[in-house]
Amino acid sequence: MTPQQVAEAVVRKMFENDAASRALGMQVLEVRPGYARVEMRIRPDMLNGHAICHGGLIFSLADSAFAFACNTCNFVTVAASCSIEFLAPVYLNDVLTSEAVERIVKGRTGIYDVSVVNHKEEQVALFRGRCHRSREQVISVSGC
Repeated sequence: MTPQQVAEAVVRKMFENDAASRALGMQVLEVRPGYARVEMRIRPDMLNGHAICHGGLIFSLADSAFAFACNTCNFVTVAASCSIEFLAPVYLNDVLTSEAVERIVKGRTGIYDVSVVNHKEEQVALFRGRCHRSREQVISVSGC
């Protein structure tokens, strides 16, 4: 399998098993080695007491894109730390797109930057995640 085929197969398998991302209505739009783009529409049950999207749900979208991106090379990879900056409010029916990009992998540690934009292409959040890679594979093929 090519690295692209591995990335697609890994994310397909992960998404099948990811009840949380599916329950939130996320859709994986694009993946490639070290990269993922995920979309989510904001529903009424995602709003907080100020009638804006709960920050934890924006974090969840960014975290899912991060998870998919850092597993694309077929090593079971988990978050070690994450931070997020909320830049603008998100409203009912906004469609958010989260784009995760690998910045560096050294040994079994990786750093990924994740941008979240609304359907108007306005940046609403910035997320940075550090991950730890195991030697275990997600699916039974060779990785990157």
